[in-house]
Amino acid sequence: MDFNSLKDRHREIRDTLPENISLRVHRALSWLDCAEQNDNDDAKFIFLWISFNSAYAHEIEDRRHFKERKVLVNFLKLLLEVDSDKTLYGIAWDEFPKSIRLLLSNKYVFQFYWDYQNQKITEDEWEYLFESAKISAQNALGSMDTVKILAIVFDRLYTLRNQLIHGGATWNGSVNREQIRDGVNILSRLVPAIIFIMMNNKPRIIGQPCYPVKT
Repeated sequence: MDFNSLKDRHREIRDTLPENISLRVHRALSWLDCAEQNDNDDAKFIFLWISFNSAYAHEIEDRRHFKERKVLVNFLKLLLEVDSDKTLYGIAWDEFPKSIRLLLSNKYVFQFYWDYQNQKITEDEWEYLFESAKISAQNALGSMDTVKILAIVFDRLYTLRNQLIHGGATWNGSVNREQIRDGVNILSRLVPAIIFIMMNNKPRIIGQPCYPVKT
């Protein structure tokens, strides 16, 4: 799946899609196109993240009391419920021995490591949390819990996203190449699959897209 094949499919069926989904897909495809046209991994990661965000994020009345992770987990559950071809399941477990396992073992995309560096917690605390997170991932692997594995993956990718978007990394810098590369590999497979599932299975997405088009 790539932008061209997904865009052709969207043109075929967009009149049959709920407006809520069609707008998300349209926006997500535009950013996927940017990612595929770019050769720089930093840019690819950013564009892929925006594409993903376009697909799942929605307006929340009271953001102070609503956890972003809850929105994400609910979205993943909705997708997996309607994913009759088990596309996400296949990606998660085909990719786990490769990019996902490497990402989950990388302390530089684990937020508590940076909390330790910023003296918010102790070294013992972050190391304990890191080992606990690895055990949680292994338990999810053992039970083939796709929602949990993907939620953990996106937690790590969110830390990487923050480093880039908030200026916590150097453009094309050498120190974060490994995690950027792994992040691009994972999102390059997950994002097109998510868009495909949304178009073809029409999950019951609750909430309006962020900044809906007004005439």
